[in-house]
Amino acid sequence: MLDFLGDLRRTHTCGSLRASDAGNKAVLMGWVNRRRDLGNLIFVDVRDRTGVTQVVFGKEMNPALHGRAGELRNEYVIAVVGSVKQRDPNTVNRNIPSGDVEVIAEELRILNEAKQPPFLPGETVLPNEELRLKYRYIDLRRDAMQFNIELRHKVALAIRDYLSAQGFFEIETPFMTRSTPEGARDYLVPSRVQPGSFYALPQSPQLFKQILMIAGFDRYFQIVRCFRDEDLRADRQPEFTQIDLEISYPQPERVYEIVEGLLTIAFQAGGFRINTPFPRMTYDEAIRLYGSDKPDMRLPVMVDVRGAFAHEQLAALGISPASPVLAIRIPNVGELSRKERDELKPLFNGRGNAKLFEDFKRLEKSFPVPAATIREQTGAQASDLLVLVTGESKVGEHKSEGGVKPEVKQHDQAVYTAAGLLRVSLAQRYADRHGLFQGGELRFLWVTDFPMFEYDEEGRRWAAAHHPFTSPHERDMDKLESDPGAVRALAYDIVLNGTELGSGSIRIHRQDIQQKIFHALGMSQEEARARFGFFLEALEYGTPPHGGIALGLDRMVMILASAESLREVIPFPKTARAVDLMVDAPTPVSESQLKELGISVRKS
Repeated sequence: MLDFLGDLRRTHTCGSLRASDAGNKAVLMGWVNRRRDLGNLIFVDVRDRTGVTQVVFGKEMNPALHGRAGELRNEYVIAVVGSVKQRDPNTVNRNIPSGDVEVIAEELRILNEAKQPPFLPGETVLPNEELRLKYRYIDLRRDAMQFNIELRHKVALAIRDYLSAQGFFEIETPFMTRSTPEGARDYLVPSRVQPGSFYALPQSPQLFKQILMIAGFDRYFQIVRCFRDEDLRADRQPEFTQIDLEISYPQPERVYEIVEGLLTIAFQAGGFRINTPFPRMTYDEAIRLYGSDKPDMRLPVMVDVRGAFAHEQLAALGISPASPVLAIRIPNVGELSRKERDELKPLFNGRGNAKLFEDFKRLEKSFPVPAATIREQTGAQASDLLVLVTGESKVGEHKSEGGVKPEVKQHDQAVYTAAGLLRVSLAQRYADRHGLFQGGELRFLWVTDFPMFEYDEEGRRWAAAHHPFTSPHERDMDKLESDPGAVRALAYDIVLNGTELGSGSIRIHRQDIQQKIFHALGMSQEEARARFGFFLEALEYGTPPHGGIALGLDRMVMILASAESLREVIPFPKTARAVDLMVDAPTPVSESQLKELGISVRKS
């Protein structure tokens, strides 16, 4: 028989009782974490999100209450009234903060029963992820998940307090807006009152936050849900949360200062201390040294060692003298065995025209002088792994309406990118074995001066590298038509240990420059007006210079929690197939709903 809560009020949480509470009355409420029946004594561990307290039911003290406690099972919801007692020294539980005391039960109310769950929150071996997501309400009771969600709350609260103190207003922007396809696919919402028309869920509040600057709010922020219909990875979800901010009259340096202060406060809330200011590196430097625009600086830089070889030696190795020869050093791994080298090759296959030399010891025997030079240039010790990556460069040109992009630059970059991907793959493969990433080292970096445009081979045209509202460098304005590939953007990313935490830019605030960017992207005035007319019109009414950034809250908390997936720090995530297993979504809808919306579904 179940009891009602009535007017009983909780006096303590299950993790708050200490030795100083001995002799006091306590009212606890929570779940039965474990029950141990020793005959005359029944011990029940009661759990809530703050911890666990042991409750004792004695048969001699209260036979009826003891009998009632015998009905309890795991995950029953109960309320207990009793006296707090100091435990005997030999029974103290040092594994929990409340382990110095126990509660001697005087009253028990069974508030709800529970079926035997598919797994228990206290189990040390986790079930498979699908089971965890299907029964997410059980999974979220686990200590680790409770910690992660509390950590998320603390980080978000610290960020709100910090930005408010910096003069920012938190302003909400619409979830239902117009579709402006840029980058990922939109999630569309059909309109019932405007048949055949659709809203789009926002991929970001980009245009709205710029309009808030036009509206004179000067400093805006929002911890906002965003939506992207894209393929999922461990660090990607179809709906995610970002910390969005925008300020008027900034230079990039002012954005850096604000974000570094924000991250200092956020990481402090997670128990980490970080040092500012963060180092800065241009996009070109990042590609040349790390083969990535989000470099992991815990690993040594790549070194172009082609100068170590004579021309005839390059020819003997089948290396073009025009191609970079990049040495990758992974500390303390040593030479790979033949089996390990064979396992390495699939990681590298399909990397364009890049070519791998994975057996440095063999190279050392055939070319001892260049090999010695390479060891000196890279600082490699005998215990380090060295591999070389090179490629064949093809000299030529791509022509487009917007200008010229040399093929040689594209192919050289492909070599750097292939080497960068291999560098990270090698480190990840051997990290556990050699402790490369242990120690909690946090290496922040600003990557700046991104290319304004990327060349789209398939479309044979230029595309925006970030988004088309990013301002070009003032000194590169004259290249917009003559050489778009050389135009740098006032764009910047904040990177931590190889993960992009956020991306931002100084925006275009002049309509004449915005029109030039649209023209460079091959967009006619009519197309630009059709897609962005409301924004272009807003630019005509006195737009101040402005800029900002969007930071990934989910990724930030994932790093702070040392989690391997975003799903560990989001209360109700989707699977890799974008499915919510708990509520069984997405699902078909009724014919009457589709008819009301004027939609017919075509089954492939």
